[in-house]
Amino acid sequence: MSTHVLEPPGQAPSPQRNGRAGGGLLDPGQMIRSLPDAVRKLNPVTMWRNPVMFVVEVGAAFTTVLAVADPSWFAWAIVVWLWLTVIFANLAEAVAEGRGKAQAATLRAAKRDTTARRLRSRDDHGRWDEVGASELRQGDHVVVEAGEVIPGDGDVVEGIASVDESAITGESAPVIRESGGDRSAVTGGTKVLSDRIIVRITQKPGESFVDRMIALVEGANRQKTPNEIALNILLAALTVVFLVATATMQPLAVYSKAVNPGVPDSLALTADGVSGIVLVSLIVCLIPTTIGALLSAIGIAGMDRLVQRNVLAMSGRAVEAAGDVSTLLLDKTGTITLGNRQAAGFVPVAGVSRAELAEAAQLSSLADETPEGRSIVVHAKRAHGLRERRPGELTHAEWVPFTAQTRMSGVDLDGRQVRKGAATAVMKWVRDTGGHPTGEVGHIVDGVSASGGTPLVVAEKGRVLGVVHLKDVVKEGMRERFDEMRRMGIRTVMITGDNPLTAKAIADEAGVDGFLAEATPEDKLALIRKEQEGGRMVAMTGDGTNDAPALAQSDVGVAMNTGTSAAKEAGNMVDLDSDPTKLIEIVEIGKQLLITRGALTTFSIANDIAKYFAIIPAMFTAVYPGLDALNIMRLASPQSAILAAVIFNALVIVALIPLALRGVRYRPSSASKLLSRNLYVYGLGGIIVPFIGIKIIDLIVQFLPGMS
Repeated sequence: MSTHVLEPPGQAPSPQRNGRAGGGLLDPGQMIRSLPDAVRKLNPVTMWRNPVMFVVEVGAAFTTVLAVADPSWFAWAIVVWLWLTVIFANLAEAVAEGRGKAQAATLRAAKRDTTARRLRSRDDHGRWDEVGASELRQGDHVVVEAGEVIPGDGDVVEGIASVDESAITGESAPVIRESGGDRSAVTGGTKVLSDRIIVRITQKPGESFVDRMIALVEGANRQKTPNEIALNILLAALTVVFLVATATMQPLAVYSKAVNPGVPDSLALTADGVSGIVLVSLIVCLIPTTIGALLSAIGIAGMDRLVQRNVLAMSGRAVEAAGDVSTLLLDKTGTITLGNRQAAGFVPVAGVSRAELAEAAQLSSLADETPEGRSIVVHAKRAHGLRERRPGELTHAEWVPFTAQTRMSGVDLDGRQVRKGAATAVMKWVRDTGGHPTGEVGHIVDGVSASGGTPLVVAEKGRVLGVVHLKDVVKEGMRERFDEMRRMGIRTVMITGDNPLTAKAIADEAGVDGFLAEATPEDKLALIRKEQEGGRMVAMTGDGTNDAPALAQSDVGVAMNTGTSAAKEAGNMVDLDSDPTKLIEIVEIGKQLLITRGALTTFSIANDIAKYFAIIPAMFTAVYPGLDALNIMRLASPQSAILAAVIFNALVIVALIPLALRGVRYRPSSASKLLSRNLYVYGLGGIIVPFIGIKIIDLIVQFLPGMS
């Protein structure tokens, strides 16, 4: 047995990204290529899962037998178009699946065998066995060095390395993977570019991330959602109702034949072949074939739209749940703000100039390698023209690097001691060096915090010089996005570890509906449960092991691909791009799925109602001449009316396949407005289109033999 991994980048194309379909679901060539699959789906074992179309297939088979026994132009025309109705319904699903199969084929084509160096002992790095990757088990430890392919999914337990994940994510820039953090997860098939790491295997044999990715994009693991099952049951019930209703027409027609011998045999609905074909045609035209044919394709296409955006949904239920989400939990850092706080200004205390404070802040930040420290150096240069210096230029300096323990950085140079850091840490240092911080510093610190910023105090031995104002920069356009969410009835909650004052200021600037400050994993879990108890559906993102409980509890849990294995296992979606803001797009895709299903269901029901008024009056005009007044479409004959309706019934499925796959255009709005729009556009359209379509087809088919 062998295991495969993806080839390094450059040897195979990556999955589709950012919604660019590359040939597209609506490519006519894709429809042609999908025809063989549509024919294969005629297998009754497959068809019975779709009750509506199964009835149509049984009817097509029945009419075929009748047409063979009693052939005529009318009979064979009906037979051909009934079979085309079934094939077109299968084509919708086949085209939807075709996109995923193409992506899976790309992944499979890029596979090759690989081996792994499995450590004999966790602590003995010098002794290892070379084994096939397929022989690895959960808990095994493997060593991977620069230039080697990671043999399986796992977590880095020792070391740090640059990893090329482009074969999975399509992103050419390498990423850093290291032990002990939230960026420890690695994926089998990716390539180590530098250094050496030890990976603990977390996958089960045959269940690697790549294997699951192939199964998901193929649609093999797609299960029908509860709403989809409920709609299928409704359609099946409607089908049964129409079967019974059509069956009751037979004794009425037989009675009409006895009363009026001049009634054509084709309308008597007796046991002869033509009448049986008419009966089946009635059934097919009256049952909800349009939505029955497109329902599965709508669900598959919804998952495909996520895959195009590099998001893997572990089930169709997750996609549908995204459409029902009413509360979004969003991390502040990286989602609402740019991620790294940046220096926005220097606020000196009385007696200290702004330039003096800027010079001290820059000097004390030269040994601070954090993004905040680097931003202070840059801001001092831009705002005050201070030349950027490097630690190597000051040969006699003793540098104090920033650490999480001391929470400050600085330098001792020529008898001068300068420090910069968290307010409490720096003020304690000032007191320890014989100084006495004034109350003015506390007011400045409180003012910066109240404005949503982060204060860093700058001090020289024995005295405070002032405060550096660090600011979280809210991403451009976030307020507008949150306004859209609000119009959709979705409540947004910002999650942050900041203090309540800072959190409130950022929340007000971003325009979110609420915030959770100083959040712990327990706080997140409690908030999710509270929202769910109120009947709300909750979505959130996470990447760390501490996020796993909340991801598992939420209705839509989107784990970042850069996160830990525990987070990816707990969530029901994985974002290969590790972009926290994509949660908003995921919700929009879910909404679009539900809107598309609702719109096409509305169109289908309205379409059936229109066909009743188009066909039945024309059919029974010969029996009851008084009904001719109801034949408002002035169809040429009962036979042409029936054939025109059957042809229209098949062609409308093909016409709606692009809409089912692309989805109805999404516009943020309330549920009531969406319902009104569906009723006006798709309800009214579903009534008007059949009248026009059937009339045009009737004008064409009335000249065929046997249509008079």
